[in-house]
Parts: sequence; structure tokens; C-alpha cells
Amino acid sequence: MAGGFPAIFDTPAGAYVLAFAEGGRRALAREWAGTGLHRWLLSHPKAQALAGRPKDPRPVDLAAGHRLLAGRFEFGGALLEAGVGGDPWDRPSPSRRFAAALHRFDWTRDLVAIGDEGAAEALRLTLDWRRLFGRWNGFAWSPEVLERRVFNLACAAKPICSKASDAEVALIAQDLARQARHLVSLIDGPVRAAERACAAALAGTALGGDAGEALIAQGLSRLQRSLPVTVQPDGGHASRCPRAALELLLDLQALDEALVQRGIAPPDEMLRAIDRLAGAVRFFTLADGGLPDLQGGEGGTAAYVAAARASEGASTKPPVARNGYHRLEGRSLQVIADAAPPARGPWSVTACAQPLAMELLIGARRVIVGSAWSPDAVGPQALRVADAASTATLADAVCGEPIGGFRAGVLGPRLVGAYEAVDARRQEGDGALWLELAHDGWVKRFGLRHERRLYLDLAADELRGEDRFLTARPGVDLGPAGRRFIPFAVRFHLHPDVKASLARDSKSVLLQAGDQEHGWWLRNDAADASVEPSVFFQDGQPKRAQQIVLRGQARVETGARVRWKLAAAEIWPPPQ
Repeated sequence: MAGGFPAIFDTPAGAYVLAFAEGGRRALAREWAGTGLHRWLLSHPKAQALAGRPKDPRPVDLAAGHRLLAGRFEFGGALLEAGVGGDPWDRPSPSRRFAAALHRFDWTRDLVAIGDEGAAEALRLTLDWRRLFGRWNGFAWSPEVLERRVFNLACAAKPICSKASDAEVALIAQDLARQARHLVSLIDGPVRAAERACAAALAGTALGGDAGEALIAQGLSRLQRSLPVTVQPDGGHASRCPRAALELLLDLQALDEALVQRGIAPPDEMLRAIDRLAGAVRFFTLADGGLPDLQGGEGGTAAYVAAARASEGASTKPPVARNGYHRLEGRSLQVIADAAPPARGPWSVTACAQPLAMELLIGARRVIVGSAWSPDAVGPQALRVADAASTATLADAVCGEPIGGFRAGVLGPRLVGAYEAVDARRQEGDGALWLELAHDGWVKRFGLRHERRLYLDLAADELRGEDRFLTARPGVDLGPAGRRFIPFAVRFHLHPDVKASLARDSKSVLLQAGDQEHGWWLRNDAADASVEPSVFFQDGQPKRAQQIVLRGQARVETGARVRWKLAAAEIWPPPQ
């Protein structure tokens, strides 16, 4: 057992057993949620007034708010034209992703930021929602959607009701209380427990009377139990997703301020979690202000990340390693490498089986990336495996993959069969940084161990790398074919703003950003080098990109290696 998760359930067969058991439990929970008794319990004690005004620190988009006023609902790359004063609820949504964003009430932040006109429109949309979905709806009240709606409605309730009648205020207060109570009842496992408890407690700060006080007490109690499991001692999120750490930090910051408004001292465990998460976000913030696009999270914009760091004091140099990641930084180059196994069990629903994946920035420009897949991406689950990241693969095989079908429908698309051991050694000397990584993901199937060496020459301002496959299990059975050579590929996925050109020697690749005249050379000694299509997700939408693929053959008895070096062709970008 690792991290409290039995290894038997980390197999395809074990996932079936767990899915059947969990499916039965959830079916009973859905039946109970639809009963009159459950709805009655959710309605008591009655909430009739609003109290605090929680503030979401996330940045607002005024342009998006004005589009909503015009009846243009744009979420998840889809558009619904409802017209001024139109009803987006009583009509089909363009996509499931659109529907989720609509029912999460993320849009309230942008609408109320406009002022009275936006608040009045948010009030109308909220009352229209409750007319159709206020009692119960399987999708609208699903855990993932409900969690964010409770949080967003708690933050928006006071400004939304600034021009509302007393009867309308009572309706919205009661709706918020009912949804928050149901959210608390859904905390039945470690994943999202902290986020849901935080949202429930935040709803309590927005409500007055016994209803608000009960939710604050219950939410904070759940939060104190879940935070030590969710937030690791070094501040990393248990999912190992950098974006998840950022989002939880933003939620906790909102709750911290709301509790201060109400004159309630935040729990010590919550303050520790905020400090730890703030340190992790500082570590993960790259030169362009965003986060790494690793382990199921998009990097986000610099403004979005900065919102969580607004209260930081004097900047301090972040540590070189945290949450299983390592950073190497030189004069122009910045590298972050994934040096730990993916999260396991229920925490792995957004994890990626991409061992030793790396990202690289030159200056404040992303150059080498991954696919940037996230749960909100309009892309297949296949982008969570190794060939969608900047790392090496053997025979186009996987070393861990997401489950699908019935199992994924019940348990979520968690990973099974992922590698469990990653070694990382770091050395620092005069003028150089050296990182040696290795993992066991290919040993069982091919008997070969993948090692990646990264050497950052600070004086020359260049990165040298070596990917090696070493014999780890002599005499491995390769099946009836008895194959002695195994094809391998080392991939470098490029950001959409970076273009690659293969040199005449069919070895070196020139990387250029935008219309820059000069660039950087990626030189290598692979048997074959090519530039191929790739994909990169931004705000959940796919963008065309390129990838450099170095190919060769690994011999079972002796392994193989490929060396590569990234160095400036000339100064890039050129001096201003």
C-alpha cells in the first residue's frame, strides 16, 4: 500500500472491482438526494439574510462581462447567442464543457465587476437558474459543478442582491445554504475534500444567523481534517498538479479574508496551508509569470498567477526542488523537470504518465513544453501519456494510462499501471548545474531503464542533455517474436509561438520564436531527427504546434543513448 491506496486497485482488474462497489454506493446516494426528506433537511435551518461579502482574488474580465450583458455567452470555446435579456438555461448548451462553466457561475465575477447594471443582470440569471434547477438536477448539482457554484455564488451574493427585494434576497440566501449543505454531504473521500469544505465555509461567511454559523463550523471542521492530506509538507498539492495548488491557494485566501470580515480567527491548519501553498506557487512561477503545464494543469496567465501572490512581501529566491519537481536556471535558460511518479489512486484523475518530462523557457518565452492537457481541455485522454510530453518513449508504449468506459464513468479517468520509482540526483558546481534522473516505467516490459541527464552550463548559457536506456533486467522475455532491438523516440514539443526548421545535415534543428531572425540550435547525435505536428492547449482549446522527434534503436543487451545540446545561434532575442 502506498499513500493509503491499496496496490490491487491500481490495476485494470482492481479498478473494475472498485468501480462496481463505488457505483452502487453512488446510485444509493443519488436516490437519497432526490427524496423529499433530503430536500427538507437541506432547507433547515432557514437562511433569510446575507452577512459577509467574500471576495474572490482571481482577476476579472470586464470585456467578458459586457459580452454577457449583450447576451453572448462564450465558454469553453463555444458560443450561445441568447440576446439581451435572453434565457441561457431553458435551451440546449453547445457542449458539456460550456454547460459546466455556465452552471458553475464563473461568470458572476465578471458581471458584478461592471457595476449596478452587471449586478442586476447576474440577479436575473440567478433567479432564472433557480426556477429550473433550484430543487434538484443531476448535472447542475453534480459535485464538480456544485463546488464552484457555491464558491462563486457566495462571493457574488451580496453585490447581486444590492438592488434586490427582500423576498429575492431571502430566496438567494436560502438557495446558497441548501447548496452548501449538500456540498458538505458530498465530502466522502480525500480528493476535492479541502476545496469543497472551503467553499461550504465561504458560503457560511456570506450568510447570517444560525444557517451561516453552522456552515462555517462544519466547513472549517472538515477543512482542518482535509488540508493535511491535500497539502503536502513542502506545499505541493497531493495531485502534484501545480495549477491545483494555485487554485486551492486562491480559495483559501478568499476564505481567510471572509473570516476576518466576520471576526472569526482562521484555524492554524488553514494558515499553515496558505503559507505552504504560497511557497509552492512561488516555486512553480516561471520566468513568464505562468506555471508549468504539467500533471494535468495549464500554466495560466501571468495576471492570474500574480493574483495569488499579491500579498507577498519581498521576493525570495525559490528552492530548487519541490513536490517532486526540479528547477535549473541559468542566464537565459530556465528548466523545470518532473522528477517523481504521478499521483496514485483517486488523486490520479488528472495525473499524467509522462516520466521525466521537462519544460524549458528562454528568457520569458516558453520554448519546449508538453501538450498542456487539463481536465477542461477539448482533447483526448491519450494526451496524458508519455508521447504527449517532452520526454522519451520506447516502442510507442505507455507506462501508465487512464482508464475508460464504465470504470472512468464511476471513478473518474484515474491512471493505472503507472511507474512507481523515480530517482533524482542534483549537483551544483562552479558554473554548472547537473540533474540526473531515472525511472522504472519500461523495466517490466522491456527490461530497460530510462535515464535522463541534464547539464546546464552557466558560463556558455547552454543546456546539454543525454537520454539513455540501460539494461536493468537481463534475460527479459520479449515474447515469441524475440525482438532484440526496440525503437525509441525522444520528443521535444514546442510552444505554438516557436517554429522549428531542420538543417541540411538532417541533425540540427533551428528554433525561432515569431519573426525573430536568430534562434537556438538543438543539435543531436540521434540516428534520425524530424520535425512533426503537435498540439498545445491554451484555455482548454487546441492550437497547432510542432515537435522535434529524435529516433533510434535500443538493443536489449546493451541499451542505447542519444545526446543533444541546446545553444544560441546568436543572441536571442536581439538587444533592443
